[in-house]
Amino acid sequence: MPLVKTWQLIAGSAVAGLALSVAAVAAAGPWDSGQRKAERDRAASWSRTGGADHGGGPGSGALPEAAPSAPGVLGAIGPGVPRGQSAPAAPAAAGGLAAALKPLLADPALGTVRTASVVDTATGQVLYESGARDAMTPASTVKIATAAAALAALGPEHRIRTTVTPDAAPGQIVLVGGGDPSLTAKKKSPAGSGGSLVALAGDTAQALKAAGTDTVTLGYDDSLYTGPARHPIGVNPNIAPVAALTADEGRPDDSTSGPVDRSDDPARDAARAFRTLLAERGIKVTGEPAKAKAAAGVQPLAVTLSTPVAGLVERMLTSSDNDIAEALARQTALASGRPASFEGAEQAVTDRLTALGIDTSGSRFADGSGLNRADKISAGLLTGLLTKAADPQRPELRPVLTGLPVAGFTGTLKARNSGSSPAAGLLRAKTGTLSGVNSLSGTVVDPSGRLLAFAFLTANTPGPEGAEKALDKLAAAVATAS
Repeated sequence: MPLVKTWQLIAGSAVAGLALSVAAVAAAGPWDSGQRKAERDRAASWSRTGGADHGGGPGSGALPEAAPSAPGVLGAIGPGVPRGQSAPAAPAAAGGLAAALKPLLADPALGTVRTASVVDTATGQVLYESGARDAMTPASTVKIATAAAALAALGPEHRIRTTVTPDAAPGQIVLVGGGDPSLTAKKKSPAGSGGSLVALAGDTAQALKAAGTDTVTLGYDDSLYTGPARHPIGVNPNIAPVAALTADEGRPDDSTSGPVDRSDDPARDAARAFRTLLAERGIKVTGEPAKAKAAAGVQPLAVTLSTPVAGLVERMLTSSDNDIAEALARQTALASGRPASFEGAEQAVTDRLTALGIDTSGSRFADGSGLNRADKISAGLLTGLLTKAADPQRPELRPVLTGLPVAGFTGTLKARNSGSSPAAGLLRAKTGTLSGVNSLSGTVVDPSGRLLAFAFLTANTPGPEGAEKALDKLAAAVATAS
């Protein structure tokens, strides 16, 4: 599709969201290569002149009309400002923004340390900052950095492979994990599209039967990742052991997000599930699946592919998915020639962001998810990344913006800045929460039609509820100040 200004894309989706019910927005999905089908259809349905067919229905005789151009949908937002040029009213706008933010930043609910950065993404102009270069523990807002690094390293359309290969001896096969965090053992994953052990088992069974084989032994290879599988926080319901072979994020139920006790050995459990799926398709597996090393250079019997990286990034940001975050960090390491470990991922993410022109001095990316308190980034780094993602010359980074939850509508912002809030539907942001740490970083369209990037990071907050309300007020002020 032709490149258009990213603020137009984001604004169009936001304004369309305001015109529809919360129920319609809650049905968002499925994920489609970094672009939400539901959001695309909602934007079209806001205007009866095109897009998804919302005509008279069967028997009406009406044909779908052509989709409107972006200017037609976004005319109410106002013209954009060419990149590199300053908006004429910027000084006044910056003054009004500072007057609105300073008293809100003084709220004791934000703890003893609070930093802020607000930037015009079209011009790069700093509209407000306070401690914007101070390194802070970011919690889950570090996922913005993980997303940008993964997209830069892999590209938005890259897919991760899970394969089945023949072993050296006849009648032996190996299930080889490639690190796909979307891999599922369910017939229809509640999380959406991704790699499928069900499809992989069907293709494997077909290949074996074609070769005259109906009995095999099954090995599994999860050696792609190195170093500790456990996150430094230890056993925790918010994340499974980080393994190159994992089905359904090691979840024992149909949940797709949120805390739940996980498998202690995701690779083994995925192999057991695959054994069952093979048996259901007429292939007998003798004995228990055992760890094995796949032979190099062997043609696979069957392959299943993950959701494209763009879609994985959107899932991760919308639901604050820690498992996807750690998988993407390791995939970034692999693409960068680094070991697929916590340490290798840290080095790779740092290198990729530096290559994007981001100042990473004083930063540390100890993990991809933000669960590690050793992570250190600044508010200025976050707004720098969001501005980079809005650059028309960096279309590969766009899922960093489209994956952000929408205030009052989706993901971790569904219940925040909702209802009558002036930011509802206009604000997209990543949340961050650890004990005593609360953060919020994202984008919003201001009254003049500019797409602004913002980041607010805090420390030593007395409680999450008060801190989140205070952060929401700050974000709403960015949306309304002029």
